[in-house]
Amino acid sequence: MNYGIALFPSKKLQDLVNSYRKRYDTHYALVPPHLTLKTSFEATEDELNEITKELRQTASVTSPLQLSIKKVSSFAPVNNVIYLKVEPTNELQELHDRLHTGSLSSEPEYSFVPHITIGQNLSDDEHSDVLGSIKMLDITHEEVIDRFHLLYQLENGSWTVYETFLLGKESE
Repeated sequence: MNYGIALFPSKKLQDLVNSYRKRYDTHYALVPPHLTLKTSFEATEDELNEITKELRQTASVTSPLQLSIKKVSSFAPVNNVIYLKVEPTNELQELHDRLHTGSLSSEPEYSFVPHITIGQNLSDDEHSDVLGSIKMLDITHEEVIDRFHLLYQLENGSWTVYETFLLGKESE
């Protein structure tokens, strides 16, 4: 089964992001607005037990994270993804790095650029138009995130939460 690890922002930010995603993101119906910490990976039921144990440990030693958004950006010309740029912090980078060690050891396909996708799979012209108009908006947001989520992918391609891990909480 496919799994992934993500942070979900507040409902207020999700509502703002979804106001654009419903028009510009082909994955709108598959997963809520999120910040990906670990992209899709496969795991068996046995591996999952070890993974969740490690995730509980990682969460227990990680303090809640500051999420700060100050602008809209894009991955063009590599791909036509428009996103809210999350200001990188050492704490966010350390959490990302921890989620690529131990039983989750892997080399990420891309450098870690914390972001929340607004639009993807756009034509070049649509990408240019949408990015130009959204960049004119003053989108700034700050919040504290106190949990991350292990997600799994359903047969229809959508993602749902398997388990939630509270940051800074000792394992039970």
